[in-house]
Amino acid sequence: MEFEVNSLLSQKKLCLVLDLDHTLVNTTRLADLTLDEEYLKDRTISSLFRLDKYGIITKLRPFVHKFLQEASKMFELCIYTMGERAYALEMAKLLDPENQYFQSRIISKDDYPKRDKKELNVLKVPESLVIVLDDTKMVWEKNRENLILIDRYCYFSSSCHDFGYKNCKSLSQLGRDEDECDGALANILRALIRIHREFYDNDRSIADRDVRQMLKTAKQDVLRGCKIVFSEVFPRNYGAANHSLWKMAEGLGAICSTELDFSVTHVVSTNGDNEKSRWAVQEGKFLVHPRWIEAAYYLWRRHLEDEFPVNVAKCLSK
Repeated sequence: MEFEVNSLLSQKKLCLVLDLDHTLVNTTRLADLTLDEEYLKDRTISSLFRLDKYGIITKLRPFVHKFLQEASKMFELCIYTMGERAYALEMAKLLDPENQYFQSRIISKDDYPKRDKKELNVLKVPESLVIVLDDTKMVWEKNRENLILIDRYCYFSSSCHDFGYKNCKSLSQLGRDEDECDGALANILRALIRIHREFYDNDRSIADRDVRQMLKTAKQDVLRGCKIVFSEVFPRNYGAANHSLWKMAEGLGAICSTELDFSVTHVVSTNGDNEKSRWAVQEGKFLVHPRWIEAAYYLWRRHLEDEFPVNVAKCLSK
């Protein structure tokens, strides 16, 4: 698949590569619906589609139509999925019924040789012009600097099971959904608007501009100015700097430390009754649950610390 680079640049557009499953949609077999999901078979929801000829049911992610509409003004959109081509075409019809956004730009597992990996070289466009949105990092081994990793959309219980989310009910089982205006796609759209603006409102020559550097900078602005100490988050004798939460925080621009001092702004813990957590409360520092970092990482913005509390009842009674 080829993009006409001169056409992209003349229209002030970039290229946005979109995964399907758990990124824009969630699909399950009808036979895999649990008893408390059976209601979905006959439920009328505008973003829920039952495809009997394939024996599947698909839920579109909230905000996806608005996301595609706005993103298409800044990017040429391309679907890149590990699913079969017939499935990809069906999903494209649901997402883009008027064929305004994707046209023929659909890459399925039938179109590339490495079935367990995705690579941008199939696009034949400079990687400096391409952003990828996907829920799986490991498939983009060669192009991770182009990747925006999105939180997985698991509407159906089969997805929770497939990813090993134990003791976790799916959105359909809970009878709710992601927030339309403040969910994953809405927040990532804001990041894309910023990156697109920075790419084209730039004094450097086009040849010297690179979305990968802009992605990195935008990500590092999320928690810039924060200094974080973790408490009872990592296993004993575990190299803290190797833990995914530590790496997430550093990627978001935070400074991570193992020692307390007055420059620390946040203590991250699941336990409010330990030495570092008590110190945070006593010194007026933020004490937050690890999910605060995860939310910032997947939604590209710093959340209010009060939204991610740690139980400090014991801590305050001491």
